Amino acid sequence: MKLYFETDYMAGTHSEILERLVATNYEETVGYGCDQYTQKAVELIKKAVGKDNARVHFLVGGTQTNSTVIDGLLSRHEGVLAAESGHINVHESGAIEACGHKVLTLPEYEGKVKAEDVENYISNFYADDTYLHMVAPGMLYISFPTEYGTIYTKKELQDIHSVCKKWNIPLYIDGARLGYGLAAEGNDVSLQDIANLCDVFYIGGTKLGALFGEAVVVCNDSLLKNFFPLIKQHGALLAKGRLLGLQFECLFSNNLYERVSRHAVDMAMKIKQAFIAKGYNPVVNSNTNQQFFLLPNDFMDKLSEDVGFELWGPRGEKETKVRFVTSWATKEEDVDLLIKRLNF
Repeated sequence: MKLYFETDYMAGTHSEILERLVATNYEETVGYGCDQYTQKAVELIKKAVGKDNARVHFLVGGTQTNSTVIDGLLSRHEGVLAAESGHINVHESGAIEACGHKVLTLPEYEGKVKAEDVENYISNFYADDTYLHMVAPGMLYISFPTEYGTIYTKKELQDIHSVCKKWNIPLYIDGARLGYGLAAEGNDVSLQDIANLCDVFYIGGTKLGALFGEAVVVCNDSLLKNFFPLIKQHGALLAKGRLLGLQFECLFSNNLYERVSRHAVDMAMKIKQAFIAKGYNPVVNSNTNQQFFLLPNDFMDKLSEDVGFELWGPRGEKETKVRFVTSWATKEEDVDLLIKRLNF
């Protein structure tokens, strides 16, 4: 039996969501998110993030969400600051540039950016007499967790937020795997902290048990005031909007979002400890659902006969960086089988 640990959106949807979709399948509701299920989801999310005045919008996928939000936050002459390893810079096929905005890269430290680098980039930009001829840094993009599964501390987020406020640029957090970051061992950041320390963020559903869907939360009321038509301009407005709303109503009821996140992290930690016990230390110290190891090529090739995982970058001459990912749907028996196959 082949085991699959390539990514966290391989399975369909959580059974609790599927049951609700089936139970309401023949109901007829108004479209574009004006239905009662979507409105209930909005209220649940506003309560969870602790902001009654937040605005919540539902989109279908992560790249679509990033390109739409970033296009809405930036003026025509502005670009978006992001880590060199940031998803919008590496793995979104130039979606941001296709909207007419440049990704302005910053050094990355296991996927994270530092407040001082943001400060230095912006201050150096405006210290240049020719800055009017250059792409202005109009916002900062970070992800929580990062593309390496690492998470920011609350102090790091506070420092980054302070720099963004000083220069009056929005801070946007990509939360495609937000639940897994919040569930990580050692995390000191809450969902309410996220909402208080950025201007806009999104709560990922696609990778956390939904069939599809991301919930954009606008925390700064002065931003994205005309976001609805922009969503439609980007082809991101789902006519059957209740399919999004219903899924997020489920995710934010009965602690489902927390439950699926915790399960995935528990499975990832079990894999992490098993690899460490075999002498394969993680490339980065991730406490979320993504785990990275440097494996000898002969061992990797043998393991790949029965186990699916991703090469994280080009194949090396003797050893290669690989990624194992768990999800809400990962079965513990599959993790146990993986661990047994480490002993061939």
